[in-house]
Amino acid sequence: MRPSSVSRSLLMAAAGSTILAGAAAAQSAPQAPTELGDIIVTGAPYGISQRASVIATDVVDEQTLATAPAASLGDMLSGRPGIRSTDFAPGASRPVIRGLSGPRVQVLTNGIGLIDASSVSPDHAVATDPAEANRIEIIRGPATLVYGGSAIGGVVNVLDDRIPTEIPEGGVSGVVSTQASSVDDGRSAFGRVTVGSGNFAFNVDGVKRKTDDYDIPAPAISARRAAAEGLAREDTGTQPNSYTDLEAWGVGGSYIGDKGFAGVSYKNTDSEYGTVAEESVFIKLNQKRWDARGEYRFDSGPFSALRGSYGHADYTHTEFEAVGEPGTIFNSDGWEGRADLVQRERNGWNGAVGVQALSRNFEAIGEEAFVPSVKIDELGLYTVQRLDLGNHGFEGGLRYDRRELSGTPIGGASEVTREFDNWSASAAAFIRPTAGLFLGLSLAHNERAPSEVELFADGVHIATAAYETGDLTLNSEKVTTLEGTAHYDRGRFTGDLHVYHSWYNGFIDERPTGDQFYFEEEDEFFPIYRFVQTDAKFYGFELEGAYALWQDGDRKLSLEGAADYVHAQTDFGPAARIPPYSVTGRLAWTSTRFDASAEVRHVGEQDRVANEFELPTDDYTLVNASVAVRPFAQQNVTLFAEARNLTDEEAREHVSFLKDIAPLPGRNLRVGVAYRF
Repeated sequence: MRPSSVSRSLLMAAAGSTILAGAAAAQSAPQAPTELGDIIVTGAPYGISQRASVIATDVVDEQTLATAPAASLGDMLSGRPGIRSTDFAPGASRPVIRGLSGPRVQVLTNGIGLIDASSVSPDHAVATDPAEANRIEIIRGPATLVYGGSAIGGVVNVLDDRIPTEIPEGGVSGVVSTQASSVDDGRSAFGRVTVGSGNFAFNVDGVKRKTDDYDIPAPAISARRAAAEGLAREDTGTQPNSYTDLEAWGVGGSYIGDKGFAGVSYKNTDSEYGTVAEESVFIKLNQKRWDARGEYRFDSGPFSALRGSYGHADYTHTEFEAVGEPGTIFNSDGWEGRADLVQRERNGWNGAVGVQALSRNFEAIGEEAFVPSVKIDELGLYTVQRLDLGNHGFEGGLRYDRRELSGTPIGGASEVTREFDNWSASAAAFIRPTAGLFLGLSLAHNERAPSEVELFADGVHIATAAYETGDLTLNSEKVTTLEGTAHYDRGRFTGDLHVYHSWYNGFIDERPTGDQFYFEEEDEFFPIYRFVQTDAKFYGFELEGAYALWQDGDRKLSLEGAADYVHAQTDFGPAARIPPYSVTGRLAWTSTRFDASAEVRHVGEQDRVANEFELPTDDYTLVNASVAVRPFAQQNVTLFAEARNLTDEEAREHVSFLKDIAPLPGRNLRVGVAYRF
């Protein structure tokens, strides 16, 4: 939807490496039409134009990130086609892609896993902040094989420049951004500086964000829940226990030569936030992380480059009770590494082969620890290939994963080890029947091993208000997806359409058993849920487009629109917490000095619910507006303002576990300034 510009940051490989000059052109044969749009590196190590890919992709570039709302990752991306947020709390939100979340959506930093515990529970924060990124790439759906079967729902790759891959022009570059918001008395600041001389470059960055409880336009308890349970609706004006306090900083450096680079970085993240689910419980999170990345470019031979990356992290997440005493503690430490051999482009043929490995130790300590300690080891081998013959072409890939999970079940006497051997493959064909039109059709088969929660859970999970029971006999989840793609860019109109249908064999679903468990600690009964396997079908679409109503030089008035829809059905009935359809319309003015937009976003009612514990949600309409001014000719200073939910509408995100006790924020005015140099 937003105009895209190819900058240096767009040429960062998923492992942080630099794509060679001319790589964008090398993605297609010389007779192919010029492809506009960003270079995507998350789907393939050799990079590919966004407008020439059969994979559904989205990009948030550096300029957009500098003025984006100060929010956790899921909330910042929510609203893009096919993407919602778990919206558990402002301090903990994870992306939901095509109705899938948790372990089915991989969140990466520079192509490496976060090594945190964010996929274990929706109240666990992602150990990276969007402000740290100079680019975020999103893949919707399972078509990529580079990141394994766990990415069965999609991938969000947060790319930063903490390990520089080139010497900044003029010896120094960076960005400083600060903003404030009215709905939560929020204030945040971010800065990143890269300096370089000769063959060495160094980076330092930091982010600080602090918010109070946010204002809500209606009582926290929804009318549907109040009616179902006979509760009173008290209008508190704010959402209790929704504050956040985040601080993160990092340093990095690299040696950059004629044939590549090598560098290391360190990052420390501290986060404290209210859980919302319980008014007196808050969470403190800390992660210390080391990364190393490098690339070597060959002068000749079948391969153009060898790229490698490695990350090691220690993560601790502590839940504090009302008296300030530590309750449950989650620890996650381990490492992940990957290496890619990128083939030299020959007559429109690109490809890569790679290996990925990880080892992680997960530990839960405390009375509310519903998952035991688990050790996870994984090894993956893969290849992806693409042949672009100009007016048509083909893509394909193959991956093998071996995943091992070992743990002693809660109350068990001996350790249990499960091993999974999974194969995934994809094939696609595309044509360019006329200038500006790209059509593609892909078929992908992916296999995902069960997560530690799905296998070993056995206890009360306060965040989801359920007693969760895993199943040690679960098999790998398998899905076959057929997807059609259309990109159009000609004259005044640009558009993208993705239509998909996924068939699941052994879909891992969490279903109530009909029994209850009395938890003495909370003096409360919790419904018992069990992870089971079933067949399922998911289908839907994502559509976005823009039409230039008027244009004169750099000044343009555009009408933009987007829509998405997903339908999910299992053998037991509708899948849980599937987002309803959404439609967005926007009138946007862009120019060198001044941008402005007015937006109306409508989200439909969702009454297809999985069970009696999941209440329907009403439809809602949000009205938003934004403006950005660049007062100086150099365009390096941007003053920006945004108003969201101007009508103070009551809105509840259906995919959230907390939708019936926590509406989305009310009317908000956000102002800030960004300086890029």
